[in-house]
Amino acid sequence: MHDVVRRVDPEIAAVLDAELARQRDQLEMIASENFTSPAVMATMGSTLTNKYAEGYPGKRYYGGCVNVDVAESLARDRATALFGAERANVQPHSGATANLTAFLSFLKPGDKVLGLSLSHGGHLTHGHPVNFSGLLFQAVHYEVDQATETINYDRLREQAKQERPKLLIGGASAYPRAWDFVALRSIADEVGAILLFDMAHIAGLVAGGVHASPVPFCDIVTSTTHKTLRGPRGGLILCKQEHFAAINKMNFPGVQGGPLMHVIAAKAVCFHEAMQESFRDYARRMVANAQVLGASLMERGFRLVSGGTDNHLLLVNVTNKGLTGKEMEELLEKVGITANKNTVPFDQQSPFVTSGVRLGTPALTTRGMGPDQMREIAAIMESAVTARGDDAALAALKGRSSELCRAFPLYPDLA
Repeated sequence: MHDVVRRVDPEIAAVLDAELARQRDQLEMIASENFTSPAVMATMGSTLTNKYAEGYPGKRYYGGCVNVDVAESLARDRATALFGAERANVQPHSGATANLTAFLSFLKPGDKVLGLSLSHGGHLTHGHPVNFSGLLFQAVHYEVDQATETINYDRLREQAKQERPKLLIGGASAYPRAWDFVALRSIADEVGAILLFDMAHIAGLVAGGVHASPVPFCDIVTSTTHKTLRGPRGGLILCKQEHFAAINKMNFPGVQGGPLMHVIAAKAVCFHEAMQESFRDYARRMVANAQVLGASLMERGFRLVSGGTDNHLLLVNVTNKGLTGKEMEELLEKVGITANKNTVPFDQQSPFVTSGVRLGTPALTTRGMGPDQMREIAAIMESAVTARGDDAALAALKGRSSELCRAFPLYPDLA
């Protein structure tokens, strides 16, 4: 594959080679990243990238859409079957554009929205002031409980009754606990709010049956198709039939122009893969790995936000280790582990420094790693903290990470 590029553009081919080597040789623990199947990657690199297809299957503004209509119809049908939804729009380019479409389908600029604070595990598109969600709408936020570091739904109910938002948003980018959809639905009904759930992080867990589904409880569900779902980078909207026309019209022509047909076809492949029993096993192992990793880290004195995890990610407050999140991220990089610094609830550090790191198991589980490897990774992390400043010791730890990577090879047939 890279040889084709190398003949045309050696500089970009070198980038592809270097990135493949990085992915193969690093323990990828960014919770929002994963490795697609070769089938998904091949579909993204197919001739479908050449086709414009503004509109929807059977109602396009371009000719020659007979084949891409089949691909998009398959993606929509598979998405609704996989998640038990009434309707699906598979055209959003990303989770952010899926959320933008959802907001504008139900709200007018200036309407009030209530979402989880970014610094407490929420997402940029849930009302942060620098994002469209905070620039166009009146955004207020709920936070986790200071003692438990989890969402207190009774407190959220009281806040919603006081604020009376038009839209109540659930979902997060760094929340390690399961969501209570019955409570969210009850709160939304009590205050007359539309209920949106952004399941970008847990979509694969929902598809795999290891997390309750938001679909039966929510007016609209948005998601990415990568992360735990292990598909191409893109977005997805699930909704009830009564909202489908408004969602479609706002997606196109409201927010987007031509859909990315090569990505939509890759989404169809992803949904097909997620319907297999092997994917359900993958989802179970992903959560089991996160829980073993969390328990092993706590045994070694690391402090986990909320005391553990119910899903694929861990949020680790490293303050008691004498480190900032930024320092821990850089330290892990030296020992062959890729992670990201992350704010923790009630963080005293700036978002550019933070007090924590976010760890995830989706990519490691895709490589086939299990509980024994999670314990070894916890040991490497503990040793890295102890050995910080000792370059020789850190190099030896990176060697241990490399051994794990070699034992579970990534894309062995790709060159």
